[in-house]
Amino acid sequence: MSVQGFPTDRWLLPDGIEELLPEEATRLEMLRRKLLDTCASWGYQQVVPPMIEFLDSLLTAAGHDLELQTFKLTDPLSGRLLGVRADMTPQVARIDAHNLKREQPTRLSYVGTVLRAYSDPLERSRSPVQIGAELYGYAGVEADLEVIRLMLELLAQAGVMEIHLDLGHVGIYRGLAQQAELDTESESLLFDILQRKSRPDLEAFLVQCKCSGNAKRALASLLNLNGSFEVLERARQVLAGTGEMVTAALDTLTEVAERLRRHYLSLPIHFDLAELRGYHYHTGLVYAAFAPGHGREIARGGRYDDIGRSFGRARPAVGFSADLKQLLQLGRKDSEGSRRRIMAPAGEDEALHEAIRQLRTEGWQVIQLLPGQPDAPLIPECDFRLELGDGGYRVISLTDSNS
Repeated sequence: MSVQGFPTDRWLLPDGIEELLPEEATRLEMLRRKLLDTCASWGYQQVVPPMIEFLDSLLTAAGHDLELQTFKLTDPLSGRLLGVRADMTPQVARIDAHNLKREQPTRLSYVGTVLRAYSDPLERSRSPVQIGAELYGYAGVEADLEVIRLMLELLAQAGVMEIHLDLGHVGIYRGLAQQAELDTESESLLFDILQRKSRPDLEAFLVQCKCSGNAKRALASLLNLNGSFEVLERARQVLAGTGEMVTAALDTLTEVAERLRRHYLSLPIHFDLAELRGYHYHTGLVYAAFAPGHGREIARGGRYDDIGRSFGRARPAVGFSADLKQLLQLGRKDSEGSRRRIMAPAGEDEALHEAIRQLRTEGWQVIQLLPGQPDAPLIPECDFRLELGDGGYRVISLTDSNS
């Protein structure tokens, strides 16, 4: 279908691909700078991974889910298969392991657009602006705590104040699966059942499972082990005797939760021992931040100590990521930053241009009228006007003059 010979769908964007108009784009850039500056104040150095890489490098250490989300194309120069990044975390791990090669703990931050083949059922966007931070080279819970605190700080800086934190640990499921001596196929099937929280399917699986009665009871209890702090004590009772891996995971969860509670007295903390987000990727503590009224997490992360092994240098690693565009929608608008606009008159007066330059240096947005351009259309966009007075150019409030 066309209008006057032009296709009417020429202006359409693919599903899940969006663009930002000037006001939103300005707010996004201000938020990006604010959050990166916050990361820098914590000692996290920014890196900029490439948008596209050779596919075998891009998917090294990545899970099967990430491969399905990756757009693939052929490089006309080398003939090799390329991939457009769907997640920046493996790229940053490669930078730490292969490029930096530091022995001491390394703190890195990043931000950039990623492209995904499929949208999340609860989020239409296939082109999030991923922002995150990673801490490499320290295995203790202090690294987990630092990254969680930084995540909470960035959410607060973005204006997302009412946060609920979910904590889990993939070591609990790994330990129970080992105790039950599940083969790869059975472990994958059970993982899928737990992700769907399907109690009937779990009961049917356990009927067919050849593991011991104690192992079946432990696996069956996972769907019930969710809630607030009392869940940890209940888990110790229910999962007693299931092995050192499970005990160590519960110890880590308890220590992290108690230390967070001391620092964030009003932070709601929830535990779900059947939550296995990133199971094939993470190796320890996992966490996610939720905002009231929003169906999925707004930030997520965890420990993934094995990721550097594929790049020839295994190092402890912990990090988190979020979608900057999503934070922009959920956070409070920075009206002061987005409305510091001054309308300046047209002209080549040297004093006028010096006044405009000074204002811009101080952080103001100055829109200078073009010769013959009426000022009325710009008044709704500006709160101030630059006018020539007896003592030179001065800033006049349009709000005061209109009231």
